[in-house]
Amino acid sequence: MARYNIQFKASVRKDLRKIPKKDVLRILDKIESLADNPMPPQSEKLSGDEKYRIRQGNYRILYQIDDEILMIEVVKVGHRRDVYHR
Repeated sequence: MARYNIQFKASVRKDLRKIPKKDVLRILDKIESLADNPMPPQSEKLSGDEKYRIRQGNYRILYQIDDEILMIEVVKVGHRRDVYHR
């Protein structure tokens, strides 16, 4: 299976600044693992949207997959109580 490229939306950098450093490192490891397997068993497709969600502790990583160009775009990272609000 081919390795996917990972791209971050500009707002994700701001999201990560609000999270403690030890949690950011775990989140980035989880995101990096998506390059090899963009849909691991613990990922879930969000209803009514073309986004997927994966959990890392109390934090959620929302991302989109483009299989045609082998790219994953991380669109939002945040605490589970805040991440789904628009």
